[in-house]
Amino acid sequence: MKKWAVAFAAILLLLSGCSDKETVKEQGKKEKTVNKAEKKDDEKQGTPNFYPLTGIGSETKTDGRAVAVMINNHPKARPQSGLNKADIVYEVLAEGDITRFLAVFQSEKPENIGPVRSARNYYIDLAKGLNALYIAHGWSEEAKKMLTANYIDNINGMVYDGTLFKRSSTRKAPHNSYITYENILKGAKQKKYSMEKSPPSFKFLSEEEGKKVTGEEAKSVKISYSKGGISDSSFEYDAALGKYKRYSGGEQMVDLGTNDPILLNNIFIIEANHQVIDSVGRRDIDFKSGGKAYLLQMGMVNEVEWANKNGQIVPIKDGVEVPLVQGKTWVNVVPANPGLQKSVSFNLK
Repeated sequence: MKKWAVAFAAILLLLSGCSDKETVKEQGKKEKTVNKAEKKDDEKQGTPNFYPLTGIGSETKTDGRAVAVMINNHPKARPQSGLNKADIVYEVLAEGDITRFLAVFQSEKPENIGPVRSARNYYIDLAKGLNALYIAHGWSEEAKKMLTANYIDNINGMVYDGTLFKRSSTRKAPHNSYITYENILKGAKQKKYSMEKSPPSFKFLSEEEGKKVTGEEAKSVKISYSKGGISDSSFEYDAALGKYKRYSGGEQMVDLGTNDPILLNNIFIIEANHQVIDSVGRRDIDFKSGGKAYLLQMGMVNEVEWANKNGQIVPIKDGVEVPLVQGKTWVNVVPANPGLQKSVSFNLK
């Protein structure tokens, strides 16, 4: 009887083990089925790539090096070419009360860009922070030292005037130097610069989050750089487009070649310390210390601060980086003296 009992117990254990194995197999099958279903859902929805400077998604590749071009903003240089396709534009004082633009291109490549103007050290640092290929025509003494020492990959019209850079017959120097995107790539190839590495990405809101931006309503903003007003500009929010239009000298800014308007999603106005360093009126500008700022998005304005994050100028609120609305950004830099409150005025209705 004992032998029969032991045999019976062994049979029960064997059957129990087989049952457990079958259960494990069934669970494994279910997990595999769920994973396959999730994978199909992901494939169906698609995971688009995103442009690092605009946050806009794309089904095609979005990698590639940014190109930062110095663009003239003297009244005789307006309207300019290519600005409407820039992902980010930094507007900063050069000499006197005239600003210049550092236009950064990555998601779009305009056919023609200009008028191209000379380099300054602080524009070079802004381009360096985005790992951009830097394009200028001419230089200050400090900028020349940086560029000839290969501080940043660059192509300069002082070396390539008449070859990569072309002079327009309809304008007079120094407001007539232009470069095509094709020639920028040609120059990069000649100098053996890689155009593959993308710039560091900014933080962006999702499309749904972008529609829910809060703040104080501000339909337009005016920025003043001097009593003479030669570089004064304004931005007006178009609710139908969900974008800002830019005005300079009282006229809406458009592209010279296509007449397409400049349309923007983020207006970032920052206050930075400026110091005049020579008799010509050249400046040194502090882009490291941070300070007060305004951020305009979707017809709303918020008081924020700005900080330098590894070379990127970003908006900060309570110590946290504020995401941008997906799209194009314009950064205005005004002197700490007289400061934001005296340089910037809003239409809050």
